[in-house]
Amino acid sequence: MTLFPDSCRWRDWVSRSLLAVVVGVTLAGCGSTAKKRDFTPVAVRFHLEAAGLDGTPVQLPRSGVGVIVNPKPVLTEGDVVNVELVRVDLGQCLLFQLTPSAARDFYRLTGSHQGRRLVVVLEGVALGARRIDGVIANGGIFMFVELPDEALPGWVEKLKSSSAGLQRERGKT
Repeated sequence: MTLFPDSCRWRDWVSRSLLAVVVGVTLAGCGSTAKKRDFTPVAVRFHLEAAGLDGTPVQLPRSGVGVIVNPKPVLTEGDVVNVELVRVDLGQCLLFQLTPSAARDFYRLTGSHQGRRLVVVLEGVALGARRIDGVIANGGIFMFVELPDEALPGWVEKLKSSSAGLQRERGKT
């Protein structure tokens, strides 16, 4: 015979209620959704031309120029803080502006790899190449891309939105 039969039932009820609350709170936390992105990320990769024949061959779509690049990019979309469409003597090109840390790394890279080409790959397609002819110290990369001039403003807007959104997510702006 139990000394406190009613208190056992009471403890049982309290334990079950407490368990139900804990399970409910836990499941409510699991059901929360991640914050939706207000931008579409665009994959931008900069690959350095390989020193020898060991690398990944890429071909530019309009000119047909082939370059063998290192498979690992030297810069990615996370290193880009802004993209602008600029007009220079040779026509329109894209200006990629880098984060301060990426600009420092790029400065060192351009100092030690002069003569090689830097290839920009947008969404998996090699679209431009530029020979490294000197040290780039200001964190800006001018790239001519093999896209029609009328398509460039749309790409610039996508790239700007993507880079701003990625920097926001990483808490860098």
